[in-house]
Order: sequence, then structure tokens, then C-alpha cells
Amino acid sequence: MYWLKWAGLPVMVIDGAGRLAKGPALLMILGAAFAVSVVSVSSGAYPLSTADILAVWMGDLDDEVASMVLFDVRLPRLVLGFLVGAVLAVSGAILQGLFRNPLADPGLIGVSAGASLAAIAVIVLGGTWLGGWLDLAGVWALPIAAFFGGSGTVLLAWRIARRAGQTSVATLLLAGIAINAIAGAGTGLLTFYSSDEELRSLTFWTMGSLGHASWDDVAMAAPWLLLSLCAAPFLARPLDAFLLGEQVVGHLGYNTDWTKRAAILIAGLGVGAAVAVSGLIGFVGLVVPHLVRQTLGAGHRIVLPASALAGGTLLVGADCLARVVVAPAELPIGLMMALIGGPFFLLLLLRTRIA
Repeated sequence: MYWLKWAGLPVMVIDGAGRLAKGPALLMILGAAFAVSVVSVSSGAYPLSTADILAVWMGDLDDEVASMVLFDVRLPRLVLGFLVGAVLAVSGAILQGLFRNPLADPGLIGVSAGASLAAIAVIVLGGTWLGGWLDLAGVWALPIAAFFGGSGTVLLAWRIARRAGQTSVATLLLAGIAINAIAGAGTGLLTFYSSDEELRSLTFWTMGSLGHASWDDVAMAAPWLLLSLCAAPFLARPLDAFLLGEQVVGHLGYNTDWTKRAAILIAGLGVGAAVAVSGLIGFVGLVVPHLVRQTLGAGHRIVLPASALAGGTLLVGADCLARVVVAPAELPIGLMMALIGGPFFLLLLLRTRIA
């Protein structure tokens, strides 16, 4: 065990199992979240020092450009990035607990693929029979289509897996694989028929981006993202029971089918809303819950909130790197997450195998 002193009192940092103590770990994540938030609002093509940020915030600096950059560009991007990262990580934690598989992620049941297909259909077919939809929805057409595409995919997979009043997890996984394949084929077909301009928009959207973030995007997505985050803790105890086996859930007094249904809908709702405003961003829902379980244990009462904080922090940090690595240009955040998450997850697998 490792101990540190804080305010004259001993505080355990690492317990006998080699895991971080929950209190210090959460404080570390909160500190990291605060640090990346400061970096996020200060870095970019128009740099702002900490003093400038405080002066603009207090109204002591009469600089319209700095005020616009902070309040209209950086802050909505920070809020949206943190919410999206938190929801992706929590959804990954829920699905990993439900399927008892550390490799499960939000794309497993076809949520991301369905949302992507719907958004790409709007981009490519907007000038044809979807023109009326574009005129009606305006700038909201793409995110609304992505949201309903992701949500519809979840409901379809759940409906296929539901037989005789019960939801089969194995059938749900197989349905997700089939839906991912069908959506991938549809995406490929639309990509083949897209013009050069549509192809560029499609490519950047499928790689994920927070560059377009505005308060309108936050207003549209935040209610659904927050609803998913607030509902997730109610699944903590049932998901802990799932770790012991599906048969144990009913013996402990939980409704097995209700738990499956709630977990699928909460994950689908959150991921559908996230993909609708940020595009496809991978590895957050896979790496973050896995890392949290390794360092803090498998109990979902700590895994879910810690994953939310760590997921938001990771995505905001990746967004900061995406803005400065090739400045003044900007890398898609989905590409940045793949560059960070892929090698990191391989390292985790190699360390586990060696151990």
C-alpha cells in the first residue's frame, strides 16, 4: 500500500490490490479535467492567455474578437466535447457490463453505423428526394437525421433480439453485427455516388469533428446527453449483478429484461445524440471504461461516474491536440482519437498478456 499525507493526515493512494483509492483518483481526474478545460479555451489559431480569459470573463477587457472567440467558439466547443466524451465512455461502460465483455463499445449494436448512414444520406441525397426535408429542417437536418438513425437502429436491434417477452443478449450482438454490415454497405454505396464536394463533407463528418460546435448544437444535444448520463447511475447495481452471470440478476431481485432494455436504450439515446453533433468518434467508449476498471475496480457505482469524467477529459484533451498539431489547420478528432487510442489500447493488451 502507498500512502501520502494531506493536511497532516495519511491518505491511501494505492491499495493492496494495486488499484488507486477512489477519493484520490477522482480528485486526479477532476484536476485533469480542469487543466484540459483551461488549455481548450486558451489554445487555437487565436491564442488567449489565462489573464485574457479572466479579463474577458469579468468584463474588464474590451476586446470584441477575444470575447467572440471565448464565448461563441471555445466555450460551446468545450461543453459539447466534454458531454460527448462523457456519454461515449459511459455508454461503453454500460455495454461492457451488460455483455460482460471488455471489448464491447457503443458501435457494437449498430448505433454509430445507423447514425452515420442517416447523416450521409442527408449529405449525398440532399439535392434529390430529400430536398423537402432539408428545406423544412434547415441547418438541423443532418444532426436530426443522425439522431433518429442511431435511435432507430437501437430499437431495430432490440426488437430483433426480443422473443417471447425476453431480450437475448447473444441475438442482440448478432443483430448489431448484421446492422453494421448493412449500414456499411449503404454508406459505401452513397459514398460511391457522391460528388467531390459531398465526398469532402462526408469524409470529415465520418472522421468526427467539434470544429462546428455552437450553442445551438449544445442546446439540441445537451438534453439527450444529460438524460443519458443522469439515467446511467440507476443501472449501477443491476450491472454489478450482471458481472456474476445473467442468472444471478433475477435471484438478486432485479428484472433481467428491464435491465437489458434500459441499458440498450440509454446507451443508444446517448450515442445517437453524440454522433448527431460530433460525427463518428471511436475508442472513447472502449478504452476509457477498460482503463477505469483496471485502476479503480469493476463496481459500476464508481466506474460510471469515473468513466464520464475521464471520457470528457480525454476527448477535450484530444480536441486540443487536434487543433495545434497541424495548426493553423485542424485534424479530425476521430482521427486523433484513433492515433491516441489504438496504440494505447494495444499497450494495455500487451501489459495484461505479459502479466
